Amino acid sequence: MTTNKQKDQKKKPELLSPAGDLEKLRFAVAYGADAVYLGGDHFSLREKSNNFSLAEIKEAVSFCHDRGKKVYVAVNIFAHNDDLKPLAAYLKALIPINPDALLISDPGVLLLAKETAPEIPVHISTQANNVNWKTVSFWQEYGAERVVLGRELSLKEIGEIAAKTTVSLEMFVHGAMCMAYSGRCLLSNYLNPQKNIISSIHRKG
Repeated sequence: MTTNKQKDQKKKPELLSPAGDLEKLRFAVAYGADAVYLGGDHFSLREKSNNFSLAEIKEAVSFCHDRGKKVYVAVNIFAHNDDLKPLAAYLKALIPINPDALLISDPGVLLLAKETAPEIPVHISTQANNVNWKTVSFWQEYGAERVVLGRELSLKEIGEIAAKTTVSLEMFVHGAMCMAYSGRCLLSNYLNPQKNIISSIHRKG
């Protein structure tokens, strides 16, 4: 029998950790991560890092699923026209590997994923600068199951987004301290340095 007290208890948050390679993935799982996220050789914003081949993604997913853990694959580029055809092929290749979600930033990539790999859930990356509840509602309307919130948000703002939306929310509790806006870091600093520096000071002050 479930008591009212048990019903009122909040679900335990999922602890998600980055995995730069298979060794780091195994360490993350060994030290308590509930899930990991990783980037492939292509279509991840950290393409020059030591990313995962399709074979390594398959190995990573198998390793994690055998231990009751989840794997999210970052496909968070802002795609140009020439990216769309090879990206569709990549998404189709991920289907039999069975990752638990795709991390996406670009609305076009989201639509492509829904067309070519609808079996794989979609999470919206922090790179999409998700800092208000209307944006979160937009992504939810287009099929996202989770939205990663921007690192600039206060607890009050996060609470308001949670109150006005029903999609799963994810937020950073530790990691790189970005120089400017959300995941764009140095890029956004170059695009509009004075405005971004002032905004960062205002938010953290």
